[in-house]
Amino acid sequence: MKKQTKAKLLRMPKSRGTPAFSVESRILFLRHQRVILDAHLAELYGVPVRQLNQQVKRNQGRFPADFVFQLTAKEQEGLRSQIVISKKGRGGRRYRPFAFTEHGTIMAATVLNSERAVQMSVFVVRAFVRLREMLATNRRLASKIDELEKRMDSHDDTIQDLIDAIRELMTPEEESRERIGFELPAAKRNS
Repeated sequence: MKKQTKAKLLRMPKSRGTPAFSVESRILFLRHQRVILDAHLAELYGVPVRQLNQQVKRNQGRFPADFVFQLTAKEQEGLRSQIVISKKGRGGRRYRPFAFTEHGTIMAATVLNSERAVQMSVFVVRAFVRLREMLATNRRLASKIDELEKRMDSHDDTIQDLIDAIRELMTPEEESRERIGFELPAAKRNS
């Protein structure tokens, strides 16, 4: 008879010196894909950025273009204003950062061979899945709002027709009343 093992609840490990942060907040949208930058992924996996990029270069066969890509100079400039990256010539990065897709983050965890990387890959994948679910929900919500707006447009026309009909009923018709009093015959009026 097999021995039953309890399911272990995974918790996001907290590294010393680094505050815990939301994985979802590190996911960016570049080239029509959801990605996470190498610096953020290395921080999650508890390894230096240099080591992560070195493993990617050593295992290029495991990282096709749809798993990881290097940012262009224009993309890096765009990100520089959004996240803190030091200016050229003032220390900081010498090379353009790599961007890892969901599949690239899993592959990076396998080539790093560290316990923390394996644990954190689960959280990264869950973050990508949650983001995908939120986007799907937002799309459904947007389509429902569009549908309601179309209905409201047709309702607006109907309501306007009702208001016009009510106004028409509220304005009294001018009745042609006969004059009261004595009227002279036409022959005597002209003379």
